[in-house]
Amino acid sequence: MIGKAIASESKSTFFNISASTLTSKWIGESEKTTRALFAVARCYERSVIFIDEIDSILTQRSDSENEASRRLKTEFLIQLDGAGVGEEDRILIVGATNRPQELDEAARRRLVRRLYIPLPDIKGREQLIRILLRHEHHTITDEEIADLAQRTDGYSGSDIKALCQDAALEPVRDLKNLDNDISLVNIESVRPLAHKDFVSALSHVRPSVSQPDLQLLLEWNTKYGSFPVIPSDQQQQKQN
Repeated sequence: MIGKAIASESKSTFFNISASTLTSKWIGESEKTTRALFAVARCYERSVIFIDEIDSILTQRSDSENEASRRLKTEFLIQLDGAGVGEEDRILIVGATNRPQELDEAARRRLVRRLYIPLPDIKGREQLIRILLRHEHHTITDEEIADLAQRTDGYSGSDIKALCQDAALEPVRDLKNLDNDISLVNIESVRPLAHKDFVSALSHVRPSVSQPDLQLLLEWNTKYGSFPVIPSDQQQQKQN
């Protein structure tokens, strides 16, 4: 989303790249594809290349790794060095990963801005729930949304989306319990989404991010990150 926002605001061409886009079983094809990617990006006035799960391409090099993988990393690092050399080149590389500690040291040097995206705070979770409920027929009040934001501490954006999707199925499950044929049910007979549906969904939609994983990311950000992360409690005290 950050890559799309940058491309939209700067009116740049957006390239969405993954490891499967660049890798090939044929010798030399991965390097050719990488060179072609940067060559095409240079043809446009401004380009943003977004690489999802960049650690799958630029993992730490070792003596036991595959030769083709090493050649791909070498070519990619060479292109990263030359991406902004020309005066007419306007290329921005954006990478995302959940395992930054596995990035190669050379890649870490070339990716000069390293941003840690934390889990949404209580205000962010409340806003996410409001956005997801925007087009739904529901009877949930502002106080109940605030309660849900409080209960979803530690949930990621994807977790909250999964929670809302699961809660939205509760009215349909009630129809199934009444032995109704769902294929013949009129949509107007489905009751509005209620607070109790979210409470029921919370019992089996759990956070996907563990505290040890968060601690590893915070330690990595403290050591290599471009901006420090202020804990939520300290941030609240600072605002007060």
